[in-house]
Amino acid sequence: MTVVGPDDDRPRPAVLLFHGCGGLRAHLPRYAEAAKAAGWRAFIVDSYGPRGWGRGFTLATVCTGVVFRGYERAGDVLAAIHGVSRRPDVDPARLVLGGWSHGGWSIMEMMTETPAPGRLGLADPGAVDLAGVKAVWLAYAYVGPWAFNRMKPWRHCPRVLALTARHDHLTTVRNAERVNAMIRQCGAEVESWVADGTHAFDEPTSNGPMRHHPELTEEALRRFAAFLEDAVPQA
Repeated sequence: MTVVGPDDDRPRPAVLLFHGCGGLRAHLPRYAEAAKAAGWRAFIVDSYGPRGWGRGFTLATVCTGVVFRGYERAGDVLAAIHGVSRRPDVDPARLVLGGWSHGGWSIMEMMTETPAPGRLGLADPGAVDLAGVKAVWLAYAYVGPWAFNRMKPWRHCPRVLALTARHDHLTTVRNAERVNAMIRQCGAEVESWVADGTHAFDEPTSNGPMRHHPELTEEALRRFAAFLEDAVPQA
């Protein structure tokens, strides 16, 4: 993972960033810098490099749903929480998870999974304490047909900001709002932002039905930083 944050060793709140199906792209470092400017540490988690997967492979297989669906990547999220929480320069009681598209799907799958031994590819997922996860940022999370558990209750219910792209080719706003309503049922505060853009509008490239929107990207960055500040106030 890539670590971005103030140059000191004091325990600070941390946000873990999980990329979309296309892998690490240039927009996640911008969110990490926004977190740093707010006094946070940001950890950009790469789920592909350690597996030896390149962008061509993942576009052809992960983005098409052939391999590595969100429920298979959920273990990465839990393992990252475990590892980051043990760092002396992180306050384990003040964590936020951020997921874009496939990354958001993976976070949601982790939240719904029963942490029995061996599940999620982990020896003892139940040993990871989620109490420190105070909030979740979901940017156009995948909630389509392959997200079988999208309406399954979460086992931990932190505050959520759910960003839905109005012109997302992978979901309707109505479907996304149904999922948001389900999350609210467990007592979580869920803020819904319907942004007038396409899926992945904050990536600095345009591909197929996805179109980069610079102004909307700036608004997303502003809201992200404000969400961190509001959801987990500095000690």
